[in-house]
Amino acid sequence: MIKIAIIQFPGSNCETESIAAVRRAGMEPVEFLWNQSYELLKVFDGYVIVGGFSYEDRSRAGVIASLDPVMKIIREQSESGKPVLGICNGAQILVETGMVPGLENYRIGLALAPNRCEKDGHILGTGFYNVFAHLKASVDSNRTAFTRHLKEGETIHIPLAHAEGRYIIPDELLQEMIANGQTPFRYSDAAGEIVNSFPTNPNGSVHNLAAISNPAGNVMAIMPHPERVKEGDPIFSSMREYIEESHQADQSACAFKAPKIEVGQYQSKASSFELPINLVITDNTAHSVHKALEVAGIKVGITRKTHWEVQVDEAPEGIRDQIIETGELFNSNKEYITEIPDNDSRVRILVHDKEDLVGKQKLETLEDRFHLEGIKEIKRSTLWEIQLNNPEDQETLQQILDTHILFNPFYQDAVYYSA
Repeated sequence: MIKIAIIQFPGSNCETESIAAVRRAGMEPVEFLWNQSYELLKVFDGYVIVGGFSYEDRSRAGVIASLDPVMKIIREQSESGKPVLGICNGAQILVETGMVPGLENYRIGLALAPNRCEKDGHILGTGFYNVFAHLKASVDSNRTAFTRHLKEGETIHIPLAHAEGRYIIPDELLQEMIANGQTPFRYSDAAGEIVNSFPTNPNGSVHNLAAISNPAGNVMAIMPHPERVKEGDPIFSSMREYIEESHQADQSACAFKAPKIEVGQYQSKASSFELPINLVITDNTAHSVHKALEVAGIKVGITRKTHWEVQVDEAPEGIRDQIIETGELFNSNKEYITEIPDNDSRVRILVHDKEDLVGKQKLETLEDRFHLEGIKEIKRSTLWEIQLNNPEDQETLQQILDTHILFNPFYQDAVYYSA
């Protein structure tokens, strides 16, 4: 019997549905927890990384799990041709490991960003979205381990449920992936027509992408949930046939070269004020990032703040206090405004989304609901504070940046911050 490891991290779910789907495909599912002996993974014929919220999506969906030692073993096993299917959070983990799209040395090459439901140039919504979607098989059946039982152009109707499922890919890499047949499933309507607007494209994903693969086709990251309904079964039966035929996948990498990570220098804008926010309670996100870096052999101190920058334009006197009193930017029951010292040895990196939908929504709320005038822009960022053993240790700082645990450069910007 073909044995498939059902990979679970703290916060994962959907394992029951994944187990059932693997069984329906005539394979034996075996639950595998992140804290079991990693060497045991080598005996399996394939792997399914389930959905959910691994490590509560702390820092960014999938990034903490991507640094777990279990993923190193799965990556090594994939190099021998074994199939790896990442579903929803599993897809996010595969993106963060660099296993997809498969650049040289597993460099990260794209992002799964927060959903952006857009139609006719208007943003209708952001964040978590749950709906059934039509997926069109968009490559030759034999191109991947997961499409063998679907004809090119055929559609399946399966559910999706995610908050960060929007593929962002540099155009040069996207064109290479299309040419390589690394775009196995795209969002379509019921007739199979690709319509790049909501609701056909439910999250704003580039090229209507619902799934991507590595160049070899034995690793696939899919955001919707084929395991939840029988209409998704061809993906799992394809996986079984691929294993039965003992394919040895060609592990060549994409030609695209990811740009070097650039971290600029923070410059405050004229006529603006800052609101650095601390948690009253323990910051579990900072703690998880600290532990993940420790497991990776990087020992540093990590703390985190929320950072609001409010730019005003001839605003009335007292606008800062008026904004604070609305309670829109922070919850005074568990958060408080703090100070950022300018004379300590910590390295600070300010990270914000390129689009900053949260900041735009807060501005609209303050104007429309609270009728505050004179606010030009609100920008929400995360301020990471890194305590190095040696403040001049640029090598360790670069190691941290290379993990991408603090930000994804394909949808976020980062600058060094000084008060």
